[in-house]
Amino acid sequence: MEIFIIIYEFVIALLIFGVFFVAGKFIFKKLKDSKSRILNPLEYFPEEEVQTLRQVFYLVMMLIFFVFILYIIIVQGTDVIGVAAVQIIVSLYLAFTLDYSSWKNRILFFLLIPYESIAFFVFNESIIFLPIYVIHVLVYIYFIKVYFDKFRKYTETNSLGITIILLFSIIFVSFIVTCVAESVDPLSSLVMVSNAFTSNGYAILGNTGIGKLTALLLVWGGYTISGVGTATLTVAILSRHHKKRENELNKRLDELELLIKNNNKE
Repeated sequence: MEIFIIIYEFVIALLIFGVFFVAGKFIFKKLKDSKSRILNPLEYFPEEEVQTLRQVFYLVMMLIFFVFILYIIIVQGTDVIGVAAVQIIVSLYLAFTLDYSSWKNRILFFLLIPYESIAFFVFNESIIFLPIYVIHVLVYIYFIKVYFDKFRKYTETNSLGITIILLFSIIFVSFIVTCVAESVDPLSSLVMVSNAFTSNGYAILGNTGIGKLTALLLVWGGYTISGVGTATLTVAILSRHHKKRENELNKRLDELELLIKNNNKE
């Protein structure tokens, strides 16, 4: 009887994920066809910061997959509603970006579906099925490799510095040390490290998974936007300076041209 319940939950999770996937693809296609400015990162950030943020994005994705693995292997069975929500969102994103012209990616689509997370929200309990946990660990290891290759290729192609790796390494090591030293779950450790890194303190903000995710979003969103404000102010000051210099040069060129004309007349 239990096997039929597991199969039933798997089928429901698959159908729900399929609905989200189709709806998401439809919305994304509509936005893309309408040439919406919403999808253009240059509408929000300077080009140089977009390059840096793309580097950071690849590294953050690797960290997210590592956190998923930790929750599957170590923290399984605790209150992980926030992580479950992120797992569904990340899995949908991965499904959107896969190239389905190959059979490998078609199979990968079914392997990355977060059956246990969807069941957690629908049935208020995760599907306890060891093979799916093993498969997800292997899938996340695979995507860590994929995003590391993307990071390395993007960095080399755009002649970008790899200092960001040092920064990421410091955050990653701090994340692991905080987990062990403070005896907190990975999500709480991420919040604490993020707060410390952005000079917002060290406390855990939020008592629930969703609350902690909100804290992470606010911390890093504010940190990123503040960087944009600083860059915008710098550009404005430099533009004003260069414009002043340009006006002075134009004035001198006009005077020089007038002198040349007067000399020609004489």
